[in-house]
Amino acid sequence: MREHYIQTNRDSWDRRTDEHVRSRFYDVEGFLAGACSLKEIELAELGDVRGKTLLHLQCHFGMDTLSLARRGARVTGLDFSPASIDYARSLARKVGVEARFVAADVYETAEHVDGAFDIVFTSYGALEWLPDLRAWARVVAAALEPGGVLHIVEFHPYAYAQQGEPYFHASEPNALNESSYTENSEAVVPLYVWSHPIADVVNSLIAAGLELVHLNEFPFTPYDCFPGLVERAPGRYYRQDAKSDTPMLFSIKARKR
Repeated sequence: MREHYIQTNRDSWDRRTDEHVRSRFYDVEGFLAGACSLKEIELAELGDVRGKTLLHLQCHFGMDTLSLARRGARVTGLDFSPASIDYARSLARKVGVEARFVAADVYETAEHVDGAFDIVFTSYGALEWLPDLRAWARVVAAALEPGGVLHIVEFHPYAYAQQGEPYFHASEPNALNESSYTENSEAVVPLYVWSHPIADVVNSLIAAGLELVHLNEFPFTPYDCFPGLVERAPGRYYRQDAKSDTPMLFSIKARKR
């Protein structure tokens, strides 16, 4: 059944890609004009990436990957959606940025990507598509040079739980039928997602031999992508209906010894 879940998600993300590249949400025109798609947390935590080799796992159609290349990183982006990767390659040509893009399941990274990297990066809605975090963490560890670092910026599992999804992991996924989060989305597609509490994320990295450098939590998201959010400051969306601030994002930095 796992292959059925992954294939269904892949097909759904192939359909979503066309909507996403045409949306105001992603603002491809702004990116082509020189805008950076990266947000404040990853910019601050990644720091200077000039000359660094960087593997971006689950890169979608590559805007963040190419933004990192514009900042001087030598980038490889990987995503399981062939439609996303096709567009990422065309986007790289349009902006004249050198980047490698690979269409592959994240669990098969080693079969498609050679070498090891200074940085592995993943962000914003990537982990819920993964049925097995321990196997994913082993992929990350294998892709890092000794001394290399993983950077994650991700939606907090508590934010998903507030939308009615389970907080704790189960082997069977949560089945969804929904349109996308962009303002122009019309297609309702089947999706399968897996919940991963913070403890599972941290413990999977530790089990893979990585050393935790930091774990941060944030009460806002840079995207207006959950119901009931209000923009209190530019690019910072908080829950409007909460009596007190609740975690919306977390970030992790982990190092390979």
